[in-house]
Amino acid sequence: MYQEKRSETAQEINAQVVDIVKKSGSSFYPAMKLLPKAKRDAMFAIYAFCREIDDIADEPAPLEEKKKKLKIWRDDIERIYQGEEPELIVAKALVQPVKAFSLPKEEFIALIDGMEMDIPDGMRAPTMTELQLYCRRVAGAVGMLSVCVFGDFSPTAQRFAITLGEALQLTNILRDMDEDMELGRLYMPSESLAKAGIEITDDTPLSEVLNSPNLKIAREELAKQAALRFTEAETALTQLNGKQMKPAVIMKCVYKKIYDIMEKRGWDVLTPRAKPSKAFKIFTALRVLAFGK
Repeated sequence: MYQEKRSETAQEINAQVVDIVKKSGSSFYPAMKLLPKAKRDAMFAIYAFCREIDDIADEPAPLEEKKKKLKIWRDDIERIYQGEEPELIVAKALVQPVKAFSLPKEEFIALIDGMEMDIPDGMRAPTMTELQLYCRRVAGAVGMLSVCVFGDFSPTAQRFAITLGEALQLTNILRDMDEDMELGRLYMPSESLAKAGIEITDDTPLSEVLNSPNLKIAREELAKQAALRFTEAETALTQLNGKQMKPAVIMKCVYKKIYDIMEKRGWDVLTPRAKPSKAFKIFTALRVLAFGK
């Protein structure tokens, strides 16, 4: 939801940010609520920023209009780091977290760059290198901003952030493949499709890919990459304070469960959307709160 410039009190800004996060229906919301207020407010602002730019990429609007709106966001991020007043409400909510947690400007820019990869005609069978860049921008950047808020920006924490971000994004791609294709997007890398014997050109209807009997092979290939990233993230986490990283640890557990559900039922099955039970999520949150893992 794009928002015009307007004067708001700090309380009103915070209320609108929380509303954006709540309405997203994200699994991240309960995990972020576990943080102390300053960190919680920072994570809400970061997540609301992600929702705002993601909505720009997804909305049915002309390409130039989307570029214009993302340009406004680029300008507002620049204003924040120049000590100037930003225009957008969510940008205003980012001002204090940027100062308090030394949030790196380049990660916000990376997120906007990632959204721009989505808007021309929809991503369509990128190379694995292109997909990794996309994951680094739209997911790794969120992780990098998050570990700053959590209070650990060590090389190990950064490695955890980037590898976990890619694991979560690849899991999303595997889970939401049919929904993404409805938006004209196919994130499955060309190398995986080629290994499955699936040919795709600019004119190939994505429904043909979705209905291909060999799609399972391509999905298995991408699943191997996701599993590898989960393992790398878990290895990095053993050297970190899990309780300090608890929202990220909870999300790792929830998304690994999503991955496990899909793997168990077979990579040829796309629907229904894999979803852990509420009981699993509650138990996971309690375990992480108690033990950090």
